[in-house]
Amino acid sequence: MNTATKSSDSAPYLPQIRLYQNWLRDKRGLSFATYNDLWRWSVTELDTFWQSIWDYFDFQSPTPHTAVLANNVMPGAKWFPGAQTNYAHQVLRHVQPAHDAGFLAVISHNEKGLRREMTWPELRLQVAAMALHLQAQGVQPGDRVAAYLPNIPEAMVAFLATASVGGVWSICAPDMGTNAVLDRFKQIEPKVLIAVDGVSYGGRDFDRMGVVQELRDALPSVQHVIIHDNLGTLDLTNCDVGSSVQMSAITARDDAEVQAFEPMWLPFDHPLWIVYSSGTTGLPKPIVHGHGGTVIVALANKILHNDIGCSYQPNSWGERFHWYSSTGWVMWNAQVAGLLNGVTCVIYDGNPGGSKENPDWGILWRMAAQEKVTFFGAGAAYFANCHKAGLDISRCGDLTRVRALGTTGSPLSADTQTWGVEQFQKVRLEQRGQLNASAGAGMSRDATAIASVGAGMSRDTTVIASEARQSMDRFVPRDDEALVSQDPIWWCNISGGTDFAGAFVGGHRELPQEAGVMQCRELGCAVEAWNEAGEPVIGEVGELVCTQPIPSMPLYFWNDKDNARYLASYFEMYPAGHGRKPGGGDGPASMGGVWRHGDWLRIGDASGRGEGCVIFGRSDATINRYGLRMGTSELYSAVEALPEVMDSMVVDLEYLGKESYMPLFVVLRPGTTLDDALKAKLNNAIKVALSPRFIPNEIFQVTEIPRTLSGKKQELPIKKLMLGQPLEKVVNKDAMANPGCLDWYVDLAKRHLAKI
Repeated sequence: MNTATKSSDSAPYLPQIRLYQNWLRDKRGLSFATYNDLWRWSVTELDTFWQSIWDYFDFQSPTPHTAVLANNVMPGAKWFPGAQTNYAHQVLRHVQPAHDAGFLAVISHNEKGLRREMTWPELRLQVAAMALHLQAQGVQPGDRVAAYLPNIPEAMVAFLATASVGGVWSICAPDMGTNAVLDRFKQIEPKVLIAVDGVSYGGRDFDRMGVVQELRDALPSVQHVIIHDNLGTLDLTNCDVGSSVQMSAITARDDAEVQAFEPMWLPFDHPLWIVYSSGTTGLPKPIVHGHGGTVIVALANKILHNDIGCSYQPNSWGERFHWYSSTGWVMWNAQVAGLLNGVTCVIYDGNPGGSKENPDWGILWRMAAQEKVTFFGAGAAYFANCHKAGLDISRCGDLTRVRALGTTGSPLSADTQTWGVEQFQKVRLEQRGQLNASAGAGMSRDATAIASVGAGMSRDTTVIASEARQSMDRFVPRDDEALVSQDPIWWCNISGGTDFAGAFVGGHRELPQEAGVMQCRELGCAVEAWNEAGEPVIGEVGELVCTQPIPSMPLYFWNDKDNARYLASYFEMYPAGHGRKPGGGDGPASMGGVWRHGDWLRIGDASGRGEGCVIFGRSDATINRYGLRMGTSELYSAVEALPEVMDSMVVDLEYLGKESYMPLFVVLRPGTTLDDALKAKLNNAIKVALSPRFIPNEIFQVTEIPRTLSGKKQELPIKKLMLGQPLEKVVNKDAMANPGCLDWYVDLAKRHLAKI
């Protein structure tokens, strides 16, 4: 299918946030002198702001809402009571206009070179067919549908089908170990399992049917299994997984019932999906988000701050959105959210760095050039790897359509951001050079034509010379360097989380860019940095807190009695009511506490000037490897299951854009030595149970793991120690069971800091 083009395209001509502010001025009579004024209004006048978002994006509901924020309490805020919605409705409303304009819904690539297109009508039909199949298997609103799928169009279809019938979606990536998947899916008791036969990664195929059988056997709640033939070798006649059907047979259905299918209307806060964000103890936290809150925040974030416009709107004509992610990361959810706004999504399944034998960091860039991607996103670690590999992006094809680079997952270093800007300056200069050469060839042809006229042809040589000059004017800028410097690539650096399926800080097309700095706190996000006294500070590093509710904050954790885990995860650090008054100050305790996110944040520069924000890494002990967060308890379960290991501790030293460094400390049984064979065994245990991404950088044999008097591992104090903080400020020896072991860790910290 050929997509439509528009010769005047420069997507977007006007920044989306500027269009929104123009609308506020024209329709609401609201004007703001600075972004800070606009932001403060959005987090103080919560009802007015979120109603404006509802109206601006033409949020649809067959029934009216009776309030915007019915009760300002955290957790438990009630948004838009009375309204009905469905994530799939918001996606499928774009089918006809996007298709009429000639745009695709999804373009997918994999590392084997397979390219597929999915039109908007094909997306609608496959979603409808899958939805009807799920209903035929007894899936009712609230039933869980678990998916074990990679980043392919079938995962998008299965998700939208589940959402359309009110099922609750949950997905894990096939690179996760069986135990890690079961730790998640066992908690939610799914009725249906949608799985893949195998995956390709790093140049190798990995059969997953054995894992699928293990999942089926360990999940007694599963009544039906759907298998997607990803490797092209599936034979269900020889498949041991009971009650199985092939996904392609389901989605091929096209009859009157499929054609007539419509997603059901659901309450605004009906559960949409369950995602997992691990704490430092216990099982992964099963976080439940709602349809309405997820959609309205995704539209505000994706459009206003990420500046990703609708593909078929003149102002953003031809928009194509790519964010590299596995299905185990919330950025998969963010990629799918492009469909909410009628954007063509370009996805990739496989290793973005090639194989171990043939590393290649140009894969995604060549895909972006081929598909004319306009917004290119990935984890900060991906860009850092491209930088370290010395990749020359200008050799990866015509990337002049890329106008924005998105990054999250961990802080992006200033060096890597500067490298990206320089790379795209080169991309544009080299493209100018090619156009110049083309124009030069045109000049030569015109010169020949002029000579021919002189030989007796009838055309006026003056006219031809004028045409040649006009041709050159079209292609050759007066000053290449000046032109490039006026239009640098825009880095949209964001930070948020799986926790609330959104971003707290992010991009702004009209604010200044500074390498290593995110441009602003996002609209509707009452984010502050608090010092140790629980006071907001500017220009200083503090705890990232959000003092007001956001519609996409979790509804609850699955099977969390009395919200115990939910409260412990985000709301227990500060007293209820402290800092909760909109606009600043304390509110009554009945409002609940502020959301404490677990990141170190500085707002403004060191002098407190500007809107820029810097995330300095985690303020808790959660592991954050290449954008994927994992609780330390999951790693301990894998490591301490080995008979050689008596105790263990891990810390993740990801901090301010420095390369992630994660050491593992193990106490071994007497007579056991940490040799290469045992290191390999430890690494393999982590790889199988969790993911290769969580293999430590180094493993140390120690005599003791530092613990409190109550027996808790001292992960955070050791992390702070290795980040350079003095021992006396990070740990109270009197509260420790074994303070004598600290000398070894102090010495290790000195040696580590001397190397970086």
